[in-house]
Amino acid sequence: MNLGLENKVALVAAASKGLGRAIAEALAAEGASLVICARGGDELEIAKRSIESRTGANVHAVVADVSDANQLSMLAREAIGKWGRVDVLVTNSGGPPSGPAQTHDWQRWDDAVKLLLRSTVELTRAVLPGMQERKWGRIINVTSIAVKQPVDNLILSNSIRSAVTGFARTLANEVAVDGITVNNILPGYTRTERVEQLADATASREGVSRQDVVARFESQIPMRRLGEPHEFAALAAFLASEQASYITGQSIAVDGGWIKGLL
Repeated sequence: MNLGLENKVALVAAASKGLGRAIAEALAAEGASLVICARGGDELEIAKRSIESRTGANVHAVVADVSDANQLSMLAREAIGKWGRVDVLVTNSGGPPSGPAQTHDWQRWDDAVKLLLRSTVELTRAVLPGMQERKWGRIINVTSIAVKQPVDNLILSNSIRSAVTGFARTLANEVAVDGITVNNILPGYTRTERVEQLADATASREGVSRQDVVARFESQIPMRRLGEPHEFAALAAFLASEQASYITGQSIAVDGGWIKGLL
């Protein structure tokens, strides 16, 4: 299937590793030019060179922390300045600290809001006018299965990613007439550093091994395995495509069947 992404420009946040990098590679493989960002310059440069080598795509790398409003503005300016536009925006970030409610003071809540919600809102605000002018755009937010079925000890993620969902669902209705789609993708337990960190935190709290915790994760998944980043990225590439032009306002899980709800 030709996804129609040749000559499109995609901005993918937090793309030096994990889900962000997998999404960037999937879009590049379909012919899109990329702007990628991450906090660590060395890892970002490695990702840039790898994606260029594997796909032949044009990749522009920008060192930026998406929890910092000034760096978000700089990232958007760099992207638009480099390619003249952004057709596909993929918002993404690391996750906030785990732990139950009483372990987080307001500073941690505020930090999580900046990391998850403000980064999504500000990047969207920066690229949306150009999408509306061109009457075409794709906004894809990487959230979490936690927005449909809360995960124990992830109160920050459960709460604030749900706010991202509300923002995206409302925005989808506002910009549909402009040919812009807005969707969320919900990763389940996937083989990334984030899941390793959650497993380590749980193992430390409970006095068990990481392997025991990962085995528990897998036992909760009907497919009895963790997902792979490329499986998640395939959905992102499709939602960015011409073929997905009538899909908007959706939150779609890639979770091996973990979510138990009907909707």
